[in-house]
Amino acid sequence: MSDDLKQSILNRVAEDLVGIESKLSDNLRPHLDLVCDIARHILFSGGKRLRPLLMVISSRLCRYTGGDTHKFATIFEFLHAATLLHDDLVDGAAIRRGRPVAHTVWDNPSAVLVGDFLLARSLTIAAETGRPRIIRVIAEITENMSQGEIHQLMRKGAIDLTEAEYREVIRRKTAVLFEGACRASAILADVSQQKEAALGAYGLNLGLAFQMADDLLDYTADSAVLGKQVGADLREGKLTLPIIHALQNAGDGNRERMLRIVRNKDFSAAEFKTLIELLNHCGSLDYTRRMAAEHIRQAKQALAVFEPCPAKELLLDIADYALARKI
Repeated sequence: MSDDLKQSILNRVAEDLVGIESKLSDNLRPHLDLVCDIARHILFSGGKRLRPLLMVISSRLCRYTGGDTHKFATIFEFLHAATLLHDDLVDGAAIRRGRPVAHTVWDNPSAVLVGDFLLARSLTIAAETGRPRIIRVIAEITENMSQGEIHQLMRKGAIDLTEAEYREVIRRKTAVLFEGACRASAILADVSQQKEAALGAYGLNLGLAFQMADDLLDYTADSAVLGKQVGADLREGKLTLPIIHALQNAGDGNRERMLRIVRNKDFSAAEFKTLIELLNHCGSLDYTRRMAAEHIRQAKQALAVFEPCPAKELLLDIADYALARKI
């Protein structure tokens, strides 16, 4: 089911993906080879291009006819890549999309500075839209993502992390970028406030569901498929919704067993398997799926203000795939 849906989506966005890839390469424009090498390492390492695709498809839904859609969509991939470079360094990650992270291939200062360069490129292209509100959207996304990362860093490894805090972190770190990609297309097309708000709500809920589904994969996928070490989030001290729910709902004995594993960053494969069994016993993986499914429901409902059309159908299918995906 998910594989068929994925292929159906890919068939419909094939030309857009080609256009986005071309514009990413055309608009990178660094003056130094080192900047180009590091930027291309993160930009062309197999990303889904979901964020720029959301802008392209949303602009089509809004019947934007002004041109340069693929170019403007690169705003969101440059911004996303910038945050990945920074996040990998902050998190001490080793693998991203099946490849060594940039700061281990080059060095920490270069990775940080190239992240800054990519952020600046996103703002430069945003300025070229001629819409000051889009520049504001990018600035607000950057503020939110920075604060989300700081919040996560402050509460790293905190076993009393609440679901409300988790939701706020993923809203700022992930969902606002999805929301911004959709909202920017509405601004570009000068649609009504109602439709802009609807697209923003779609993007926000899609982003929340996407991150919850991503957090599930840390406990349900294998590393070859996932492109990073299974259990990497936990080893980095990130307590995501499955763990938060289980710690709040487990009996004392099981809670202590989980805490022994969670507090040990060098847990074994056998211990991780035990942890997954405890998560299932507490219904925490199912709970996370239900929460993600509810956000997908809200995302799809938000699009009700738009008339049926191929772009709307595609956005609805992307929402379904965000929940069903295996990578």
